Amino acid sequence: MTAPTAHVVGAGIAGLAAAVRLADSGVRTVVHEASNTAGGRCRSFYDKALGLEIDNGNHLLLSGNRAALDYLDRIGSRDLLSAPRAAIFDFADLKSGERWRLRPNDGRAPWWLLDRNRRAPGTTLREYLAAIHILRAPANATLAQAMRCAGPLYERLWRPVLLSALNIEPSDGAASLAAAVIRETLAAGGKACRPLVAARGLSQTFVEPALAFIQRRGGEVVYSDALRAIRFEGAHAVRLEFEAGEAPLGREDYVILAVPPWTARRLVPGLETPDEFRAIVNAHFCIAPPAGQPPVLGVVNGLTQWLFAFPDRLSVTISAGDELIDHPREELVSEVWREVAALTGLASDLPPARIVKEKRATFAATPGQNAKRPGSRTQWANLALAGDWIRTGLPATIEGAVRSGNEAASLALNRASAPNLQVVGALR
Repeated sequence: MTAPTAHVVGAGIAGLAAAVRLADSGVRTVVHEASNTAGGRCRSFYDKALGLEIDNGNHLLLSGNRAALDYLDRIGSRDLLSAPRAAIFDFADLKSGERWRLRPNDGRAPWWLLDRNRRAPGTTLREYLAAIHILRAPANATLAQAMRCAGPLYERLWRPVLLSALNIEPSDGAASLAAAVIRETLAAGGKACRPLVAARGLSQTFVEPALAFIQRRGGEVVYSDALRAIRFEGAHAVRLEFEAGEAPLGREDYVILAVPPWTARRLVPGLETPDEFRAIVNAHFCIAPPAGQPPVLGVVNGLTQWLFAFPDRLSVTISAGDELIDHPREELVSEVWREVAALTGLASDLPPARIVKEKRATFAATPGQNAKRPGSRTQWANLALAGDWIRTGLPATIEGAVRSGNEAASLALNRASAPNLQVVGALR
């Protein structure tokens, strides 16, 4: 009797998380990837112009991201994350020149708010306590309907933090998603807020160890083999049609579809998904950071939003960057470098640089788009969905992607007690 096979379609973080969970449960895993590399939007690549290995975008984990850290523990790469001993967030105001550190205490009781030296300058205790309105907001409310989106605290804390988390102007974003971020970070205490950076690169930390983990357990990884169609009969998916051939599905076989929402809509009849997206722009500069440069610096009143310092480069992230997608790269990189030079004290001479634009980086985290996110379970008994765009309760983040992969893997494992499953990779 042939052992059942599970096809997880998607070799981004959601698909890899599903595959790792299945492999860790003794499941045979085969990953098929439509492109020639795994990782999706969380990967590294060698840039010839810079002569450096860079990430396609900067991703920051927090110590409270339990699912993502469990994933790294499973694949053996958690120690590749760099982290401070405490929750410390450095900020700079390009307009006023002010600098400050946000320093929450470890416990849930926020006594740090009583010390103005640990808060953003110009903010009051009452402003912080007003954030409780976000936690009580209804599901269809925007952040602007739940709180006042103005004033020193909003501009110096809530806006930069929630802009990066939601990838949308926070006032337009879903208050429920903002609340989820706050509950799992600042409201959980400083132990949940330590910033964790993949200093050696996203692929080396999140992707390559996962692929090795799967292969060590008898799995296989297949690249450049896109899925073109899924055929259904009754309550089951019965066949997967790839560019290179077909894969018939037995009644005990399983499919986990971990692809972008626009691909999922094409493959799955009647599937509703988010259909509005927001861009992220990253700028990478081939220059070593100056001594004492914080590993992560939040920036307000500038084009730059977050400045990451790696041993061999400086990198800038700009969320909700739709207006910059068509901006000439030469002008954009010069504008960003002027700000970076001012923030770091480096010379104004532009070093070798690379702009990376991701036009559809995340779904637009509005209440309306959030309501379009489907769950992992589908109407077909042997098909589940995974991705940061499904209904995870979080914005489109690495943590949400891993949780979605875990959920899809659980559905597969709960349905079939078979010891062998097959996983199929990402589509574009």
